[in-house]
This record gives sequence, structure tokens and C-alpha cells, in this order.
Amino acid sequence: MPIDKAEVIVTSPDRNFVTLKITTAEGITGLGDATLNGRELAVVAYLTEHVVPLLIGADEDRIEDTWQFLYRSAYWRRGPVTMAAIAAVDMAMWDIKGKKAGMPVYQLLGGASRTGLLAYGHASGVDLPQLFDSVRSHLEQGYRAIRIQTGVPGLKAIYGIAAQSADVGGGEARYDHEPARRGAKPVEEDWDTRSYLTHLPGVFEAVRNEFGPDIPLLHDGHHRMTPIQAAKLGKSLEPYDLFWLEDCTPAENQEALRLVRQHTTTPLAIGEIFNTVWDFKDIIRDQLIDYVRGAVTHMGGISALKKTLDYAAIYQIKSGMHGPTDISPVGMAAAMHLGLSIHNFGIQEYMQHGSRTNEVFQQSFTWQGGLLHPGDKPGLGVELDVDEAGRYPYEQAYLPYNRLADGTVHDW
Repeated sequence: MPIDKAEVIVTSPDRNFVTLKITTAEGITGLGDATLNGRELAVVAYLTEHVVPLLIGADEDRIEDTWQFLYRSAYWRRGPVTMAAIAAVDMAMWDIKGKKAGMPVYQLLGGASRTGLLAYGHASGVDLPQLFDSVRSHLEQGYRAIRIQTGVPGLKAIYGIAAQSADVGGGEARYDHEPARRGAKPVEEDWDTRSYLTHLPGVFEAVRNEFGPDIPLLHDGHHRMTPIQAAKLGKSLEPYDLFWLEDCTPAENQEALRLVRQHTTTPLAIGEIFNTVWDFKDIIRDQLIDYVRGAVTHMGGISALKKTLDYAAIYQIKSGMHGPTDISPVGMAAAMHLGLSIHNFGIQEYMQHGSRTNEVFQQSFTWQGGLLHPGDKPGLGVELDVDEAGRYPYEQAYLPYNRLADGTVHDW
């Protein structure tokens, strides 16, 4: 049966989300996540004006053919807007196929390769006491692996430390798991790499002394270092046995990772801003990373990211799928189904959505003993309450940006 209707739904319960809802002639619905943080309406326009008209009357079962058609027929390929739109279509079609089959999507992908997905949470603090409190809170919530982000003396507000944002840019403190601030202009934060490199190793030493050697610890450099600075940081963190160092240098300069590799054995994770397998091709082949950070929502959906991870498996590189709250519950569910099925799963980022988001998106996944499971409802296991979504219209929001002390715009 053909696709009868496709709707683009924008809602902003705790933050902005873009959802594609496809309905077949039989009345079966499928959901896909098309959220692009800070640029949501660009994807809305791409879907509404270009993709939705092509879906009406299309065969709901031809997932791969539809993916290739949307990717190749546009001629202008790749990029975050295009790939987020294609991802939404892909997810929605997998959701429909699962519902028609009466199976969760992971069963259609080959079945479960594990009982659950190890997930990590985000602990942060402006200083060590606040950071330690955050780590303890995450342990109490059941997390077995924890990302460590900390304030740097002399800097007012930096990435990953939500508590520092209250007095930056005006208005109320940002939602702890959503750094985008609602408003007409992005908030300016500050940065100094030298202070960061000096401060961070002592933070990890303190965390290890307080919590012991067994907890997998992660850290996100968020693209802010030059290659040699990243190499220096990776080497200085080796005594603290990180699970990974993420985005240590701007990912566009992929050759830079070769220099980092030459100087440190700290595992590297890259790719949350990548959009296709072509972005990963060389760094996977040359084994310059250990974890693929791609997001189902930003890489063209389940179909495309599975191919990327199958390629990575040849080189013993594992998944580390992007999963902050700018991935909607639909995108998170898609990541869980994919992670449960592949052999080379590594870890899943998991930031818990707010209560209003969970009212808009009803989810079947479970979180027990530090492990995620997508659940066994047919399809992706997420349903959208359209009426509830309508209570929260889109609100303009931007991610922050950085300036150095001399006023130079820097990577945030």
C-alpha cells in the first residue's frame, strides 16, 4: 500500500523538535526525527517543500530504494539539512515496517546481539565539589559510565557546564541538558585553551581518587584544540584511563587525528557533526579513531548509519552513537534498536529528556541497571501525542558560541 500522508510536526516542550509522521493508506503511522539543533526550520522547509510531495503515493515498503532516491535525485548531496530530512523518512519507514511485521525494529535488523546497551551520562560542575555531587547523582541513577566536564578557573561559562550559564546572556538558567538558549541571538561564552589544558588533568586525578579506577570516564573536548594541543591532552590523561576523549580537534581536519594518534594511546571518538559514511571513510580505514559518534538523526537514518558501523567493524572500531537531548525520543529509539542489533556496539550516550518531552513522545524503552533497551513494541516503540505537541509551539533558540580573551571567535 502506498504512503497516503506525510506531516511535519514542530514542537518545543523542553526544546525544539522536528518530527516527520508518515501515514499509509491502511492507516499505519511511522515517526522519524529530523531535529537539527539551532537550525530546525531549515529542515522543516526542506521536508515540507521538497521531500513530502515526493513521498505521497510512494511504496511504504521500499526503504532502501526511497533512501537512494532522496539522496541521489537531489543531485546536491550530503550536508546536515539534507541528511536529517532523509533520516526522518528512513526512521519512519522502518517504524512502519516494524508495525506491519508485528516486531520491534531491532528484530528486523537481525535480532539482539546483547541484553541491553551500556549508556553514559553527563556529570558536570563549576568546581570539584559540584562535580563530585553530579557524579554521585549519576551513579544513583544507575549510570555505569560517566562523562566528566568541569569549569575552568577564570572562565565564566564553557561548554558542558550548565550551572555556569545562569548569569550569561540573561534570562533563566538553561535546561541542564539543553545548551541552546531561547532568544533572538546566540549567547557568547569564553574560552582559553591553555587554562583548560593546565586544569583538566588534575580534575581527572581528583575524580579517580574519589571514585576509584573502575568507572569508565569520558570527556568531550568539543573541537576546541589544535592537533598538537589535543595530542598533549590525550597524553596527559593517559594515567586516568579514559574510556574515550571525544572531538579533541575540529573533525573537518581529519589528517590531524594522525598526529594525535602518534602521541597518545587515549581512545578517540569522533563524528557527531558528520553526516555520511564519506566523512568517516578515511579515518575508519586508517584506524585513526576508536568510536564512531554518528547520530541516526544526522546521518541519514538507520539504514545509512548501519552501513557505516558495518564498515567500522572491519577495523574493530565500535559505535558511540550521539544521544543528547537534541536527538528526540524518536531518534533515541532508532539508535537503541540499531545499537542492540549490531555486533560492534561500544556505548550509547543517554541524556534524559524532560517531563514535558516525555508527555509529547510516549516511549517503550527501559532503563535498568545502567542498560538501555528499546522495548518490544512493534516498530520503534514511540508514539507522538499530536494534541500535546500542539501545546508547545516552536521557539527560536541558538547554541552558544565562544570568543577568546582578545575577541577572536573560537570553536565552542
